[in-house]
This record gives sequence, C-alpha cells and structure tokens, in this order.
Amino acid sequence: MHITWFGHSCFRIDTGKSSILIDPFLSGNPTFEESGHTVRQVAKGVTHVALTHGHEDHTGNTVEICKETAAPLIAVFELAMHMASLGVEKIDPGNTGGTIHHQDFDITFVPAWHSSGVFHEGRSIYLGACCGLVIATREGKTVYHMGDTAIFSDMGLINEIYRPDIGIVPIGDRFTMGAKTAALACKRFFQFEKVIPCHYGTFPIIDQTADKFVAEMGGNSVVVPKVGVPFEA
Repeated sequence: MHITWFGHSCFRIDTGKSSILIDPFLSGNPTFEESGHTVRQVAKGVTHVALTHGHEDHTGNTVEICKETAAPLIAVFELAMHMASLGVEKIDPGNTGGTIHHQDFDITFVPAWHSSGVFHEGRSIYLGACCGLVIATREGKTVYHMGDTAIFSDMGLINEIYRPDIGIVPIGDRFTMGAKTAALACKRFFQFEKVIPCHYGTFPIIDQTADKFVAEMGGNSVVVPKVGVPFEA
C-alpha cells in the first residue's frame, strides 16, 4: 500500500487495484499548487473518491475528478446527494457507523467532532454528519483518516473496534485539533505504526508547519510527507 499527500487533507491511498482519493481540495490549495502538480495528474488512475465532510476545503475538485474518472463518490448520504446535484454521476452513500465493502478495501464512517455544510445564496445548507474514515485494506493495513475533528474520548472505542495501523491526523488548530491535543489523541487512544499530520500550512490562520506536532509526539512514528511523493505504509 502506498499513501500520497497532496496538501491540506487530501490523500490518495493505493491498495491492490484500487486508488482512493480522499478530500480532493486541489484548486485553490496553495500547498498543492506550489508543488507544481496538476489536478489531472492526481486524478489519473483514481477508482474511488471519498469525502469526510462537506466544507469546500475538502470537497474541492470532487465533481471534476468524479466526472473525469467515472469514480464513485463515497460520502455520508446528505453530502452524496448534494454532490450528485452538482454533477457527480455515481454515488456510494453511507452514514456514521456503517461500512461499505469494495474489492480491495472496506470503508467505515466513524464520528468526528466538526460541522459540515456550505453557504449558498445567503443560506446554510446542511450536509450531514462530519465523519472520519476507517479504511481496512485486503493487504492487512488499516488507515484512519480522522477528517476535521477535536479530540474526543470515543476515539478509544474507534481504536478498540478497528485497530488502525496508520493515523491521518489534523493538527492545524483553530478549526481542528492543534499540535498538543492531536498528539494527546494519538498517544492516549491509539497504537499507530505511522502518524501522518494534515490540515496545516494551507491558510495563514492555521499552523504553518508540523514542527509543533512532531515535537509533541517526540518524533515517534510521525511521517511528514512531501506533497505528491508517495510512501509505503
């Protein structure tokens, strides 16, 4: 299995014959745009697109990529229906606690403490629960993308039930956990083999680097990937 970070919370997980693209916020994402990669390069070979929630810094290029690749969109029901109204042709909806089974992986929606919606023509549109995604691959590794979240004690149950090997953890503060609470979440509730920080450096009002998180973790198990460079997990 290989994992590639494209800035903010966008990751591609390549496992078996599947390529899962999570939260594809690319256009307008300075971390991605400064890397020199293109949306088309990221989309090449993608077989599934998955969303943690409906904020625009996570939905990003979803419609464009789903149209180009014909990949189904995995998302909570309300968000899936909303994206279908915007032009996504194939949806694979679920909701908190449910698991969707695919050839190379199972994906489960788990709780996250955050909001999910967009503003359109002066009104707020509710887009269902914000979720984390637990991806159990046939290769034997389980990845937990926390989405946008605060620390919460039921992370202990998520670990007990799913035993994730790899954690993708928001660390940027203000809208998600900051370095200290993100590190506490990892150390108190999980036994990750690898921890990958995300949701930082994108906008001036969130933390610009992963340095504080790495320090809080003591450097143990933390992988700070380069944009667009896959690594083996």
